[in-house]
Amino acid sequence: MAEPLVSVGNSIQRRDLFDKVTGRANYAADLDLPDTLHARILRSPHAHAKIKSIDVTRAGSFPSVRSIVTPFDIPSGRVAPDLPILDSKVRFVGDEVAAVAAEDIFAAEDAIRLIKVDYEILPFSVDTDQALAEGAEPIHEGGNLVNGGPIVEQRGNVEEGFAQADFIVEESFSTPAHSPAPLEPRAAQASWDGNHLTIWKCSRGIHADRKNISNALGLDSSRVRIIGPHMGAGYGGKDETRTAVIAAILSIKSGRPVSIELSREEEFLAGRRRHSTKTRVKMGLKNDGTITAIHSTTVMDTGAYLSSGPGVARRAGQGALYLYRCPNVRYDGYLVFTNTPTAGSYRALGAPQGHFALESVAELAAEKLGMNSLKFRLMNHVRLEGQPGERLTPQGEIIDTQPVEGGIPFSSNGLEQCLRLGSKAIRWSENRGDAGIQGNVRRGTGMSMFIYRGGPGGQSRATITVDSQGLYTLKTGVMDVGEGSMTVLSQMAAEVLRIRPEDLALNMGDTGTTPDASITAGSSVTFSSGLAVKKAAEDLSNKIVSNAAGCWGIEVSKCSMQGDSVVSESNDSLTIAELISKVGLLTGKATINPGSTKYVVNSFGAHFAEVEVDTQTGGVRIIKYVAAHDSGRIINPRMAANQVRGGVSQMLGFTFLEDMETDPKTGITLNPSFLEHKSPTILDYPEIEVIFAPVVDPVGPFGAKSLGEPPCIAPAPTLANAIYDAVGVRITDLPITPAKVLSALETKDNSP
Repeated sequence: MAEPLVSVGNSIQRRDLFDKVTGRANYAADLDLPDTLHARILRSPHAHAKIKSIDVTRAGSFPSVRSIVTPFDIPSGRVAPDLPILDSKVRFVGDEVAAVAAEDIFAAEDAIRLIKVDYEILPFSVDTDQALAEGAEPIHEGGNLVNGGPIVEQRGNVEEGFAQADFIVEESFSTPAHSPAPLEPRAAQASWDGNHLTIWKCSRGIHADRKNISNALGLDSSRVRIIGPHMGAGYGGKDETRTAVIAAILSIKSGRPVSIELSREEEFLAGRRRHSTKTRVKMGLKNDGTITAIHSTTVMDTGAYLSSGPGVARRAGQGALYLYRCPNVRYDGYLVFTNTPTAGSYRALGAPQGHFALESVAELAAEKLGMNSLKFRLMNHVRLEGQPGERLTPQGEIIDTQPVEGGIPFSSNGLEQCLRLGSKAIRWSENRGDAGIQGNVRRGTGMSMFIYRGGPGGQSRATITVDSQGLYTLKTGVMDVGEGSMTVLSQMAAEVLRIRPEDLALNMGDTGTTPDASITAGSSVTFSSGLAVKKAAEDLSNKIVSNAAGCWGIEVSKCSMQGDSVVSESNDSLTIAELISKVGLLTGKATINPGSTKYVVNSFGAHFAEVEVDTQTGGVRIIKYVAAHDSGRIINPRMAANQVRGGVSQMLGFTFLEDMETDPKTGITLNPSFLEHKSPTILDYPEIEVIFAPVVDPVGPFGAKSLGEPPCIAPAPTLANAIYDAVGVRITDLPITPAKVLSALETKDNSP
């Protein structure tokens, strides 16, 4: 009989809590190296231009200036395939042109104003329609449509599926460019000692950063060390290395440490943002509610550079491909360059945009059928057995990250449980069908569901060592970017070793001392690094027991770990410290290539909301919000619930307020500060009830699945559907502002 879980499943305190609430936590800009220079970046005032020449004479003679870099005097390396360290062509307002390092930040700011740049201004495109128009100026070689055509993923034949349908529903939707607006702007510090380079930076993947930075600078990776301090949120927006590489070059040229910290305005101007999209979804149905075909097409604005665009474009189609049981599905994803700030892998990368369109159309389908929308989803959601049809990936291949599967089951699927638990909590049957008219206020309820392919990540390694004092140390190269992985991984290791999590020392965030790990992205840490940590702990536990058995000359099966000791069946006992003094240091190791050839691993969920809409002001108030999630076994319930609440709250801005606006005449971002960029505050957040379906996954560590990103997927369609239920108007263009609600109501009232 398996021992009961002790650490896993408990809401232990976050390991970084004390340091963060007391101000002791150090972030990338907090490092205070002796003789540090401070750098500022000169940014392009033009949306699209060639740099003909740069004159740094006046800036170079400015007092306190110690180093200047331009596109014409740096290595030819690239920080990404389409992104040189600095380029002689700028592609958006705010693109990096040059950088200056000086004795203080004020001198650096004054110096960059003295740099004279001669630009050849080019035509520019600020949206996908302009960029794809005939005769549009190419932003990169090869044209503005990435790869010259769409990403196509399909199962079955959609044309045959639509031919079988009794009726078809379809609609178009758009979503805005959405800034993550992290509390901590990007920062990097670099120190060159003449042979080795050390960089402290905002990072969600120190080992990936080391590889990218080494390649850009032409340095062997053994000469580059990346340290990732605490990070004040990232959400995918800090997934770049250009700032760090510029700091490194300035340090190499000056022979002194160099620090770069972006301003809030720069973070809005040059930070990664969520891709804006235009999506059309077409769904064919039988009169009994069976779905015969789904065709989703998304045009996605990746901005000036590719970043993680292809992966995001694929993720935008995952709802259409997987969420509903349907034999005929096609997704076309168009990725387009524009002369706007680069978009990146913002939390849940593409899934919120795609699900907003899909789940709004699902509501239209249910209405057309005269069927309750909950019943429609209970009838059609994908089941445990997975999608119909033949398996479309090669036998024996790890398929968790493949785009389309058929004929292969999910490892677990708690979607029906989420639908039933969430609908009960919102009192769905009681609230539906009642407009709740109170003067100018109308009340309505809405729902949506989601699927999210998190999980596998890349290869991960972990080591756990126990020393002669009986002290355990976990080493992992994964980054905690604020989501709590250092706490969760501690719980997993402690569970295996039967120790307290706080008795486990952590070594994270330093390429000089930790083994390789995948980046903290795609909700992969608990699954991927968690598996590595669990297996490393198991390896160490086995070594402890086997070495104790060797000391006693007995079989391993007759020994077991009990707290800080190893005990035999005959009551022999050795403390871990005593054992180590006899046999030397013991280390457990594990290398994981996560994934499964038997299952597809996904997280699921369903969200529900009750809202009030004021028909005179267009204002929307959330009365109640319920988020039901299948994330497998929950390692730390309190942290997990807070992850869900944080994700929902974050997406209230996406749904109602936030839109990075670009001037079509100049390409300038019009709202690069919190004064103009209206993010929701604590006063705007409703009480959010979080429910976890009792699912234990057979693949994930201790039965866990992805959690960090899924909460961001469902808020927009859930709330849009609730507004429709309240006042009978469907807003298809996010954000849902009061002005849009009033305009839609006016159109509805004036329609014949």
